[in-house]
Amino acid sequence: MSGVRIEIEREIKRPQGAVSQPSKAVNHWTSKSVYFSLLESNHSAATKANSAELLVEKLKETDIHAASMPANIQELDHWLTEHNEIVGRQYREYLAARKAGQPRWYFGSKSHALFFLKAVAPTKLVDGAWLFGLMRHWQDPRLASLIKIYLEELGDGVEPMNHVVLYRKLLKLNGCEDWKTLDDQFFTQGAIQLALSAHTDSHLPEVIGFNLGYEQLPLHLLITAYELKELNIDPYYFTLHTTIDNAQSGHARSAIDAVEEAMPMFNNSREFMQRVIAGVKLNDVGLSTLDIIRHFDLQGEVVRVLQSKANIGQFMHSDRCVIGGKTVNEWLQDNEQVAMFLYEMEKTGWIKRHQDPEQSPFWKVIAGEKAAMFGVFTPYEQQVIYDWIAGDALESMPMLARLGRPWRMVERQSKAQEDAKNSRYGNVYDFHSGNRIGKKLPETDFNQDQLSFERYVHSIDNEETLMNFLVDWMSPAKHHTPLGLCATRYFKSHMDSLF
Repeated sequence: MSGVRIEIEREIKRPQGAVSQPSKAVNHWTSKSVYFSLLESNHSAATKANSAELLVEKLKETDIHAASMPANIQELDHWLTEHNEIVGRQYREYLAARKAGQPRWYFGSKSHALFFLKAVAPTKLVDGAWLFGLMRHWQDPRLASLIKIYLEELGDGVEPMNHVVLYRKLLKLNGCEDWKTLDDQFFTQGAIQLALSAHTDSHLPEVIGFNLGYEQLPLHLLITAYELKELNIDPYYFTLHTTIDNAQSGHARSAIDAVEEAMPMFNNSREFMQRVIAGVKLNDVGLSTLDIIRHFDLQGEVVRVLQSKANIGQFMHSDRCVIGGKTVNEWLQDNEQVAMFLYEMEKTGWIKRHQDPEQSPFWKVIAGEKAAMFGVFTPYEQQVIYDWIAGDALESMPMLARLGRPWRMVERQSKAQEDAKNSRYGNVYDFHSGNRIGKKLPETDFNQDQLSFERYVHSIDNEETLMNFLVDWMSPAKHHTPLGLCATRYFKSHMDSLF
C-alpha cells in the first residue's frame, strides 16, 4: 500500500484527523467510558461533567489547527463547490490508477477491510448523534435544516433506511460484533459526537460547525465503497452516504443552509463563525479513517484472536496433542505464549504459511461445518486466520475461498420507500385529522409493546409533552430500536404537518 497515495487525501478541504497528542492533564475518565455513559438513558452528574471536560479538552487540542473553511459565510458556497471538485478529481485519479493495474490503496485483504468495519463501529453506531440535542427545539424554524438531517440519519423511522440499523446489520453479517472490546483511541470521535449532543445548549455553533465538516463528501468514503465491493463486502452503507451527502440537494448543502439559518440567533456574527470553525475542527480529533486503515497488523491480529480464545480454550483440549513439547492447553495458559505457539505450529507443519490454507491441518480443524472446532471462531476471526495462513499466496487463492459467497445487492432504498408507501409499519397518523395512515396493527403477542406505545401517544393531549416523549425515544441509544423507529415516524409526521 502506497503511503504517497493515501496521503493525497489530506490535501482535501480539511485534514482527516491525525492522531491527536494526548493531554498532559490526568483525567479521571476515558473516551470509552464517556462514550458508554452517554448512551445510558439518564445522564448522571458525573457523566455530564466528564463529557463537558472532554469537549473542552478537544476544542483546546484543535484550537491550533489551521482553519480549512472560510470565516466569511458568503464564501461557503464556493468552498463547497471547490471541495467537491477536488474530491472528484482525486477519485478519478484513483480509478485511473486502478484501471492501470495498481492494487487496492486501502485494504490489502478482506480481513483488513473487516477490521476497518469493526474499528469504525464506535463512530458509525452513533451516526448523526451530534444533532440530537437540537430535537427539543423542534418548534424553531431556524433549526429546520439540522432537524431534517437528523431525521434522515434515522431513516425517517423506516428501519431499512436508519443508518445505525444498517451498520449494525453489516457488522452482524460479517461477524464483527465484538467492537466493544476495542481500545480507547477508537472511541474518541464517537465520544465527541455524543458529548456535543449532551451539551448543545452551550455549544450550538460548534454543533453546527461539526455538522458542516462531517457532512462534506470525503475521498475516503468513495474509495472505501469501491474496495469493499471488490472484497465481496456489501458497500451499501457507504454508497448511501455518497448520495445523501451530495452538495446540490443533500446533507452537504443542508449543512451550509443551517449555518445561514442559525446566524441571526447570535449578536456577534464574527464570533459565531469562529465557533462554527472550531466545531468543524472537531472532526480532526482522534483516529482518522486513514489512521485506522494503517493500524491493521495481520500478524498481531491473529495473535489477538487466539488470545481471546485462550481463557476458555486452555481447559477444552485433549492432552494427546503435543506441539513443541507442550499440550495445547499448556500453550493457552499464558497469553504471552500465543505468538510462540503459532511459530511452533508452523514449525511442526500444523500451519503451512503462504500456501492454500486447506493444506494446513490447523485450518481444517477450525473451518467447515464438520470441523472439530466448528463455531469457535467468528466469520471475521476465520477470515483473519485464512488471510494470514495464505500470506503471499492470498491473491492466487480461488475467489470463493478467499472472499466467501457473493453478497447480494438489493435495491434497498426503493424497497424501503415502497415499504413506507404501503404503510407496512402501521403506526403513522395524520396529526391534522387524527386518522391512521396505513393498516391497523393486529393484536398479537409480537407487537404488544408497539400497541401500548401507540395508545400512550394518543392519550397525550399536550403537544409539548407529546414531542418531548417522542424525542426521548429518538436518542442515539434508542432510535434504532422498534419503538425508537416508531417514535421517529410519529415525530416526522408531526413535523410535516408544521412546516
